[in-house]
Amino acid sequence: MTSRRTRPPDGGYGWVVVASTFFIMGLTAAVLKNFGHFFLDIQSHFGVLTSTTSWVTSTTIAMFHIGAPAASALTIRFSQRVVIIAGGLLCSLGMLLASLDLSLPWLYLTMGVLEGTGISFSWVPAMSMVNHYFARWRPIAYALASSGECVFSMVFSPLFKWLIETYTWQGALLIISGLQLNLCVCGALMRPLETTLTTSEDDAAVLPSKRKVIFQCSLLKQPELLLYILFAIFAAAGFFIPTLFLVPFSTSLGIEKYWPAFILSVLAVADLAGRLFCGWLANMRLLRNLQLLVIVTTLTGVVLLLLPISHNFWAILGFSMLYGFLFGCLVALHVTSIVDIVTLEGFDSGLGLFMLFRSIGGFIGPPAGGWLVDQTNDYSAAFYLSGFCFISSAVFVVLVDRLVQRKKSAEAEGQQTGKVKRDTVTQEPFLEITLPD
Repeated sequence: MTSRRTRPPDGGYGWVVVASTFFIMGLTAAVLKNFGHFFLDIQSHFGVLTSTTSWVTSTTIAMFHIGAPAASALTIRFSQRVVIIAGGLLCSLGMLLASLDLSLPWLYLTMGVLEGTGISFSWVPAMSMVNHYFARWRPIAYALASSGECVFSMVFSPLFKWLIETYTWQGALLIISGLQLNLCVCGALMRPLETTLTTSEDDAAVLPSKRKVIFQCSLLKQPELLLYILFAIFAAAGFFIPTLFLVPFSTSLGIEKYWPAFILSVLAVADLAGRLFCGWLANMRLLRNLQLLVIVTTLTGVVLLLLPISHNFWAILGFSMLYGFLFGCLVALHVTSIVDIVTLEGFDSGLGLFMLFRSIGGFIGPPAGGWLVDQTNDYSAAFYLSGFCFISSAVFVVLVDRLVQRKKSAEAEGQQTGKVKRDTVTQEPFLEITLPD
């Protein structure tokens, strides 16, 4: 009997999975990215500080990440389809209850806990499906799927602005609740990819039909994953600050009406271009994924440090385009790079752990940025914090890349002795064990 992992199909129904994930990204991440449109209205409605209001978004981000291990474990126990449908119901319920406008703590519970958990239960299994269905074309497939966040952001930015002006922010949340029910439809399209084993006829009767898989907490023993988690924490601290404070920053400079929403739409276009470009570049394999990640993360931090020098619409628009493009490149790489660290077999568990610890940065970042704005009375401070976090996070990726290359060198030595082989498609190491019939 020869046992080895089934290769991803790299196409076929996988493109339906990509299309479904495209819409899931739009109905989760794009909604979260446009929370900034509700920021000033909620702050004015309750008469609270910037830092207090930012806890709504911060709680959503935290639950999005904290819920990831549970989403991964439930995906392994049941299927991506079941978990995504459950996530869609939670998202819709959260926004529906938030529209009741009972209190600010109520928004922490509904827009924060319920919406954040729902986003996690939809986003994590969708990412898992794309990575399991593709190997050779994984970077471009992930880029196409994740671009749904950008396309929907372009539409949602002016749409949310119009909904708030027409139906108030409470009515806008109610309409978004209805839109997010479509996550259940997307989940229904997710066909689980079965794992099969190649066996002889005699062995077939005694082998289980499915491979038993459990959530692998033991991955935390790998130093390269621990360093990558540190990258995630620092990067997440700066990840959500720009989109949250870009609209208030523009408004503070006297840019009114729909122009701040237009900036977010242009940022989304640049984000889309960055994802597609970096997905194509990663497929060319001119540089390693982790090398590309170091470059784009550092450049993202530099652009954010320079953005506050903008004092007019066109300058803000230019820096926002640069930031959006680099942000798209970063997003196209940071999840697929997990496969390079823990292999495809450990991806579901690795993604769950990555998202769990990333919640620390996502939870602290927006309130810290809001506190700096309150102390300095200047939105520039939030962008300085974000840029510093991105540049700091790039250092950890450099260390991860060195450890991964050292491990691959050790595996190469093992291949020469005939003990370790590497899949010709996924390039992932495996032990091939042949047992007597």
